[in-house]
Amino acid sequence: MPQVDLQAGTIAIVLLLVLFALLAVRNGLRTIQSARKMTFYHLRRRREASGWRLLGLSVLLMLAAVALPIYGLPVAYQYFPPSPTPSLTPTITPIPSITLSPTITLSPTVTDTPVKSPTPTASATPHVPAPIQALFQSTVTPNPDVVFSPLEFTTASSVYPPVQPQTVFQNPVGHVYGIFTYDGMFPGVQWTALWFREGELTNYETKPWDGATGGSGFTDWNPSADQWLPGIYSVQLFVGDRYVVSGRFLVQGEPPTTVASVAPTLTLTPTLLPSGTPRPSLTPTPTGTSTP
Repeated sequence: MPQVDLQAGTIAIVLLLVLFALLAVRNGLRTIQSARKMTFYHLRRRREASGWRLLGLSVLLMLAAVALPIYGLPVAYQYFPPSPTPSLTPTITPIPSITLSPTITLSPTVTDTPVKSPTPTASATPHVPAPIQALFQSTVTPNPDVVFSPLEFTTASSVYPPVQPQTVFQNPVGHVYGIFTYDGMFPGVQWTALWFREGELTNYETKPWDGATGGSGFTDWNPSADQWLPGIYSVQLFVGDRYVVSGRFLVQGEPPTTVASVAPTLTLTPTLLPSGTPRPSLTPTPTGTSTP
């Protein structure tokens, strides 16, 4: 059985509603104009009433065309969850270190054996750090068949479909939403979102799932403007301790900086009186610097 794309179907219905509304407006105006040419009063009034009914029908059709994508699509997702979308494979890959080839090999007489062998801190497999796992509250076992769609990032709002999604943001950035669709979630299961900049954790949220089993959701971050440093940001989503999906975006430009206040100080400047007696006067001298 072919898969039904709810978003494409909604767009098709909206276009049909707009078309029918335009036809109703045209027929209504023509009916009213033809009624003015009729001689008999009752027939003219009946024809005019028919034309106004067509105009009212066109208004209702336009209202339905506006309301359907705003209110109808979320309701449709409650009864017809989105089809499972295979999650993307992790895009984080380890960077191999450069191995130098020495031209002169010395014969060491003493070999130092380290007490502890170094352990790499970065891993190619996304995982929830142990300190964040310690914050888990839920005991619900995750559904092994849960699926998430790819993340789409926007600063407009948290609604689905995303409004003006982007992969490159210019400073100042503001509030960023990572929007996704999902299916197969269990109420109360622990879910986690990790935000990284250049591989360094900058923000996270973890809590029991309080949404439906299928539909759309989002994770967001709204730090102060000076925390949006330029670089590549990645967001990873987990259900329990299982990685499900990730997304990336780029921030360009330097973030705005705060302006330091200038505090004036008072210095004493002696002023000679005609009698020769010095009298101190207060002269404010501003000191300090400000950062643009």
